[in-house]
Amino acid sequence: MKKFDVYALGNALVDIEYHSNPHTLVEMGIDKGVMTLIDEQRQNSLIAQLGESHESMTCGGSAANTIIALAQMGAKTHFDCRVSNDMTGQVFARDLHESGVNSNLDYKPLPAGITGKCLVFVTPDADRTMNTFLGVSGELDVSDIDKQAIKQSEYVYIEGYLASADNTRDAAIEVRRIAEARGVKTSLTLSDPNMVKFFRESLEAMIGDQLDLLFANEDEALELAATDSLEVAIELFKKISRNFAITRGKDGALVFDGLNLIEVKPKTVKAIDTLGAGDMFAGAFLYGLSQGMSFHQSGDLASLASAKIVTQFGPRLEASQTRALLETFSAGN
Repeated sequence: MKKFDVYALGNALVDIEYHSNPHTLVEMGIDKGVMTLIDEQRQNSLIAQLGESHESMTCGGSAANTIIALAQMGAKTHFDCRVSNDMTGQVFARDLHESGVNSNLDYKPLPAGITGKCLVFVTPDADRTMNTFLGVSGELDVSDIDKQAIKQSEYVYIEGYLASADNTRDAAIEVRRIAEARGVKTSLTLSDPNMVKFFRESLEAMIGDQLDLLFANEDEALELAATDSLEVAIELFKKISRNFAITRGKDGALVFDGLNLIEVKPKTVKAIDTLGAGDMFAGAFLYGLSQGMSFHQSGDLASLASAKIVTQFGPRLEASQTRALLETFSAGN
């Protein structure tokens, strides 16, 4: 029996969410629908322009959202990351702990510096646009890795955002290497089309020869395969990962179990904010697999969970909402 169902490595960020419109994004020089890395000066300038107009401020980051969703469902989880010993870093560490996530932050002194922040702009079409200053999260390296936690896990989960710097990429590669050596299943999310576009070589190094499970949305999959054909992208994914899940928004998802390509039907909802939808899909899917569900069942649970999160603002559900969702799913299966 493994100590952890899922070990994750990723950026630890405080998400600051704003309601915006495409015209305002153009005025501020922000590329819509993708994540853009910015420096502290640029972020402070944007915050000064926006004033106190933010709708919410929550602890986030892609892998963090996924691992907390897993913990809320009852999975045993561990998350390695880096925050600073400032107020937001302390809040982040406490939030992880209170969410039931084991973490390196529980036993390592927090360094000086600035905890990373992500400005999230949600437009009326429910699209999310992100401008991220990584802060000390950009300094995450192999020293932040808990090797024993990796060895004691069923899956490791790595976020593609770590491809943006040599040290974070190397940490991701080391996690995969340790996992492969110990027979721990490896999973990774491509995270964002811009990660594939600008950091392709680093992402390919993180993927290695072949993963056990790869997550992507359709845009990311097409970008990685350098094609506008989903069929071509699927063939590439079959070569680089034994299993995969490609989310397609309102068109549902495609899941490959190693033999069969499974179409996961979408849940019809009115989306108002897609922030965290992919993170939730990955969390619910990994929960299903780690608890013995089939790929089809795990896909259905992930579809239900991601459909729920897009009906409200913010990247995470409350723990009570997640438990209720899981109970509803279990009752219907």
